[in-house]
Amino acid sequence: IDYLSQGIDLSGIEVIENDLLFIARARLEVENQAKRLLEQGVETQNPTQVGTALQVFHNLGTLKDTIANVVDGYCTALEENIKNALDIKVLTQPSQTVTRGGPGRAAMPTPGNTAAFRAALWTNMEKLMDQICAACGQVQHLQKVLTKKRDPVSHVCFIEEIVKDGQSDILYKFWTAVTQTLSSHFQSATESSMFLKQAFEGEYPKLLRLYNDLWKRLQQYSQNIQRNFNTSGTTDLFAELQQMEEDIQDIFMQKPQDYDPEKALKDSLQQYEAAYLSKSLSRLFDPINLVFPPGGRNPPSSDELDSIIKTIASELNVAAVDPDLSLAVAKNVAKTIQLYGVKSEQLLSTQGDASQVIGPLTEGQRRNVAVVNSLYKLHQSILKVITNQSSFPAAAEQTVTTALKAVHDLMGSAVQPLLNSVGDSVEAIIITMHQEDFSGSLSSSGKPDVPCSLYMKELQGFIARVMSDYFRHFECFDFVFDNTEAMAQRAIELFIRNASLIRPLGEGGKMRLAADFAQMELAVAPLCRRVSDLGKSYRQLRSFRPLLFQTSEHIASSPALGEVIPFSIILQFLFTRAPPELKSPFQRAEWSIARYSQWLDDHPSEKDRLALIRGALEAYVQSVRTREGKEFAPVYPIMVQLLQKAMATLQ
Repeated sequence: IDYLSQGIDLSGIEVIENDLLFIARARLEVENQAKRLLEQGVETQNPTQVGTALQVFHNLGTLKDTIANVVDGYCTALEENIKNALDIKVLTQPSQTVTRGGPGRAAMPTPGNTAAFRAALWTNMEKLMDQICAACGQVQHLQKVLTKKRDPVSHVCFIEEIVKDGQSDILYKFWTAVTQTLSSHFQSATESSMFLKQAFEGEYPKLLRLYNDLWKRLQQYSQNIQRNFNTSGTTDLFAELQQMEEDIQDIFMQKPQDYDPEKALKDSLQQYEAAYLSKSLSRLFDPINLVFPPGGRNPPSSDELDSIIKTIASELNVAAVDPDLSLAVAKNVAKTIQLYGVKSEQLLSTQGDASQVIGPLTEGQRRNVAVVNSLYKLHQSILKVITNQSSFPAAAEQTVTTALKAVHDLMGSAVQPLLNSVGDSVEAIIITMHQEDFSGSLSSSGKPDVPCSLYMKELQGFIARVMSDYFRHFECFDFVFDNTEAMAQRAIELFIRNASLIRPLGEGGKMRLAADFAQMELAVAPLCRRVSDLGKSYRQLRSFRPLLFQTSEHIASSPALGEVIPFSIILQFLFTRAPPELKSPFQRAEWSIARYSQWLDDHPSEKDRLALIRGALEAYVQSVRTREGKEFAPVYPIMVQLLQKAMATLQ
C-alpha cells in the first residue's frame, strides 16, 4: 500500500478516504505494538520477541530510524541519570524535597553533615553504575539480535541495513556517547562543587573500584548474552548462530583500531587520579619530613619509623583495588624510600673520626650505627609489607624492591670507611710477621717455645676488640657478617701470602708458623658465622699448613696445587728453600714486602704473577752462568717444572 501511494496525492478521493484513514491508523497500531514488543524483548533479554519486532520495522521500512531512536533514548535517559546522581542540591538536602536556594546561595553540606553527604553520593554512584550496566546490556542484546537476524525473503542481515550508510555499529555509538557524557558531566559537576571534587579526589580508589566492577559486569553480561543465544532453543529464528568470542570488545563490531572501550570509560577519572596520587605522595612524605627536622642530628625513633611504615602499608592497601593504581602508588612509595635514604645520608658522619679504630666509639660513629640500624629496620619492615600484599602486581613489587636495594647500598657505603680502616689495620698487623725471627732450629723439647707469635696475639686481640667495640652495636647481623666475612677472607689471603714469603725459615720457625696457622682460625672466628663458611680461603688455610713440613718434591705433587692453592703462592714459598743467590721476585726488584704485596693486589691474574716469578728464575740462571757455576740449587729444577705445569694449566 505504501508503495502504491508513494509520490501520488490521493487526498480528496472520497471512495478511498476512509480506507486511507484506516491504513494510517493500522500502521500506527502496528508500529506501537512492535515498539512495545521490542521494549519488552530487550528488557527481558528475549531474542525471539526482539527478532519479531525488528522484522516488523524492517517490513515497514523504518528499521534504521527505530534503532537510532531507541539508542538515543538510552543515551538521553543515562544523561539524566548522571545529572541526578551528581546533583549537589539533592545530595545536600537532608529531606528529599528540593527547596530553591536564595539568589547567590551555594549548595554545600552543612558543617557536621559531610558524612551523610558522602554516603548519599556513593549510594548515587552505585545506582548510576547499575543504570549504565543495564542500558549497556540492553544495547548489546539489541546489537546481537541485529547481527544474527536475516530477512526471510531477501536474506539480508539486519545489521547490514544499519551499517550500510557508513554508520558505526550501535554499541560503539552508544558507548562513545555515554563515556563522553560521563566525562563532561563529572568535570562540570566537580568544577562547580568543591565537595564533589574533594569526595572524588579523596576517595578516588572507591570511585575506581565502582568503574572496575562496572567493566567486569559488562564483560560478564556479554558472556551471558552469548550463552542465552546459544541455549535459547530458537534455532529456527537464529539458524546462522555462530560461536562468538566471549569478550565484550568483540561486541564492538566496527570500533576504530586504536579505540579501547575500557580506557574510554576510565578517561573521565584521570584528573581525580592525578590529584589522589599527589595527595598520596604528600601523606607519604609528611611523616618523613617531620622526623628529619632541619639541623636534626639523630635518625627517627622506633615509634616514628613505625608510623612511616604504617602510612606506606595503608597507601598500598587502599590502592590494591586496581593494578594500575597499585603500580602508581608503588612508584610513590619508591620515592618515599628514596627520600628517607637522602635524609639519612645527610646525618652520616664522614669525618676522620668515623673511621678511627683506636679508641672507643666516637659520637660520629655512634650516629652512623644508629642511621644504619634505622635504614635496616625500614628495609625489613617494607619487605614485610610487600610480602603481605595479596595480588601485588609484579611491576609494583619490582619498583619498591629497586628502591630498597638503594637503601641496602647506602647501608654498605655508611659502614665502608670503618671496614676499610679495620682492613688496613689487619694488613698492617699481619705484615709485622717479617719483623719476627723464624730462622731458629728446633728446641730440645721438639715443641715451639711459645704457643704463637706476637703478631698473631696482636691480631687476635685487635679483631676481638673491633667486633665488640664497633660491630656489636649493629642490629643487622647478617648484613654485618656479609661484610666482615669478606674481611676474614682477605685476612687469610694476606696471612698465607706473607707466610709464604718468610725467609729464612728454620725448623723451629716452621713449628711456630704452623702454630700461627692454627691460631689464625681463632683470630678470624669473630668475623664470621662459622670459619668453615669462608669457603676457598678456609680450605687454603687448612691445605697450606702441612706443606710447611713436606719435601719440595712432595709439595710439587700435592693435589691441593692449582685446585686450592694457586701455583704462584707455592712457587713463592719454594724460594725460601733456595740459597740466597736465588732471589725472591721482590728481592730481585728491590721492593719492600709491603710494595710487593701491593703489586700482587694490583695484578690478581696468575699469568702476571707467574711471569714475575719466571723473571726471578731466569735472573738466577744468568747469575750462575756469570760466575761459571757447575750446578743449580736442588730446588731449582722442581720450581721450573712447577712453573711449566702452571703455565700449561693457564693455556
